[in-house]
Amino acid sequence: MRKRVLSLVLVPFLLFYALPVGAVEKEERKWQDEVIYFLMIDRFNDGDTSNAKDVDVNDPDTYNGGDFKGIVEQLDYMKDMGYTAISLTPVFDNEDGGYHGYWINDYYQTDEHFGTIEDFKKLVKEAHKRDMKVMTEFVVNHVGPNHPWLSDPEKEDWFHEKKDVTNPDNSEDIESAWIDGLPDLNQNNPEVRSYLLDAAKWWITETGVDGYTLDGMNYVPKDFWSDFSKAVKSEKEDFYLLGEVFSNDSATISGYKNTGIDGFLDYPLNENLRTAFTEPDQSTDGLFSIYNRNQSLFDKPELMGNFMDNHEMARFTNDAVLNKQQPGTRWRMALSYLYTVPGIPVVYYGSEIAMNGDKVPENRQLMAFKAEKELIDYITKLGELRQQLPSLTRGDFELLYEKAGMAVFKRTYEDETVVVAINNTSKSQTVTLNEGDLAKNQELRGLLENDLVRSKGDSYTIILDREKTEVYALADKSGLNIPYIIIMGVVYAAFIVFIILVWKRSKRRKA
Repeated sequence: MRKRVLSLVLVPFLLFYALPVGAVEKEERKWQDEVIYFLMIDRFNDGDTSNAKDVDVNDPDTYNGGDFKGIVEQLDYMKDMGYTAISLTPVFDNEDGGYHGYWINDYYQTDEHFGTIEDFKKLVKEAHKRDMKVMTEFVVNHVGPNHPWLSDPEKEDWFHEKKDVTNPDNSEDIESAWIDGLPDLNQNNPEVRSYLLDAAKWWITETGVDGYTLDGMNYVPKDFWSDFSKAVKSEKEDFYLLGEVFSNDSATISGYKNTGIDGFLDYPLNENLRTAFTEPDQSTDGLFSIYNRNQSLFDKPELMGNFMDNHEMARFTNDAVLNKQQPGTRWRMALSYLYTVPGIPVVYYGSEIAMNGDKVPENRQLMAFKAEKELIDYITKLGELRQQLPSLTRGDFELLYEKAGMAVFKRTYEDETVVVAINNTSKSQTVTLNEGDLAKNQELRGLLENDLVRSKGDSYTIILDREKTEVYALADKSGLNIPYIIIMGVVYAAFIVFIILVWKRSKRRKA
């Protein structure tokens, strides 16, 4: 009886304090809601030593032993950090030494070092059990340097004539050149085109994979990509295509938007991200300029892939170390931005432990599952906020303040408003948001650092320590709520009367 009474007394309090910050209902998940963990299969985790052929963990230019089973073993590790999708380097059978996946030997087989196709199917199945999506890189520009087709007289016209790039600004030149000396496929040949489209569809129906990253789109004719996107989406409507156009010019990348590709890796943003966050006191103005440009250039800028580094460039940690900065702090600042602006975060494996490495192959070291609790906990919290606050993935974006590394912006979705303050400077900063920036007479509740900012008149004054980020939810002011107190008083009075009546009835029964 006593326990029942106590639970009834606590109900009003629990209901009051459990109210969400916003009233946005959970909607069907979209690709813009995802957080992608990008990994190199061979460099992540060895789960099956039986396929460890030609493995040498001390040689970064050969196989290091990672495989599909090793990824399955670490799915919970990734999910616990808040990653909702994983992106893999190519899974196809490769020529000897093709640990990276780009020396394709057979489009319908997995590489023996990674495991069987059944192992890959299990990986997709286990990821789906955890509500995680799986992407892999699909390479259509070239095959391995010694592919059997090269010696087949009937497939001579499957390749362009061997030549290097002479004019990188000429699209026809780079579309027909042998990039890095690899045999360049002729996608204008109907047989080649049909073969590649059939293979792309086959992997979807055979394995259930959810998306492709498309390597070197600018090395392949645009009309091929139009056919490619139609083909794969005929198999799976919500299949996500993330294009990679090697350019630091947003206009050049947007030239591929009418091909049916959903989003693109944002190389112009990446260049500015590394400049802005490698050290404190750097302007972030360029980041927001690119956002504004993306809004005008792309139909769905929210599907762009935002990233700090990948397997083709020196790790971001390397930049921080060269500038004599603490990598963990630099990563927290950079990821704070990546997780809270429009676009899909794509995080390279090992970033959660601030793995270091210069250019290829130093940036492709075998994953070290060491404890970096502070950074991992921070990434986990950012992931939680992205899932809990729809405004961070679907909301409008408005820059409220920016100066020499201190930035404040607002994300709004339906009746939910979130304010993000990033102080990437070497000093504490104070920013006052005035009338028109936010609704009056409310408060900003900090969800990362537990800060609280109450409005004073029509303004809000944010004070943020150096190299810190706070994500605020705009909410009604806490404190004395007179109407609520009156209602609760009536509820408790009725409840007390009820308890007295129950007590009297119990006493009569005992008598």
